[in-house]
Amino acid sequence: MSATVYLIPTVLHDGAVSCLPAYLLDAVKACSVFYVENERTARRFLKSIWKEMVIDNYGWHNMKEWTPALRTVFLQDLEAGKCVGILSEAGCPGVADPGQKLVHEAQLQGALVKPLVGPSSILLALMASGMNGQQFRFNGYLPIEAGERQKAIRTLEGESRKNSCTEIFIETPYRNNQLLEMLVKTCAPQTLICVAADLTGPAESVQTKTPAQWRAALPELHKRPAIFLMYAGT
Repeated sequence: MSATVYLIPTVLHDGAVSCLPAYLLDAVKACSVFYVENERTARRFLKSIWKEMVIDNYGWHNMKEWTPALRTVFLQDLEAGKCVGILSEAGCPGVADPGQKLVHEAQLQGALVKPLVGPSSILLALMASGMNGQQFRFNGYLPIEAGERQKAIRTLEGESRKNSCTEIFIETPYRNNQLLEMLVKTCAPQTLICVAADLTGPAESVQTKTPAQWRAALPELHKRPAIFLMYAGT
């Protein structure tokens, strides 16, 4: 019997389950074991969409660190033909989140891999930014050190201008304010900067402005989940 691996999206904002499709529950009910980034939050999320779930009836494995032991257990579950669920902390597993290693192994073993629809901060922000959605690149985190960060911003801005590409990146929430200040300070006057904060939450905000426009009214982003986009193309 071939194993099935469900890639289960989770909420971006705690409690915002209304943006999840109904068929997600069917996939969760089909699983017998879950590989998750954080067991506590994964259990809480699954109970929020299926209150009758008996947590102790399922196998649980932390996938945050890819180890030989984790690979062995995962392969055993695949060989047993189990239905496996993979969940990251927020959004879609394997996209700017853990899960890719497991999916790669599942593909190698010929398992049925089923990605499920759910919120992705990268795509939601891009959709609402007004920037180029035909050519874009996710860059993860920028360097922490100020000089290296400014250099990275200038490099991305140059590549965006040259290739008409939307550059997307993130930051640890407690450093969001510093990143936006650096973007405003570094980018050329005509470069567009988008900040998408609290996506799918009640305080959701997606704004695209020039550096001067941002400078006139810098928002408070401290500890708010946010994603940043830059477009310097024509």
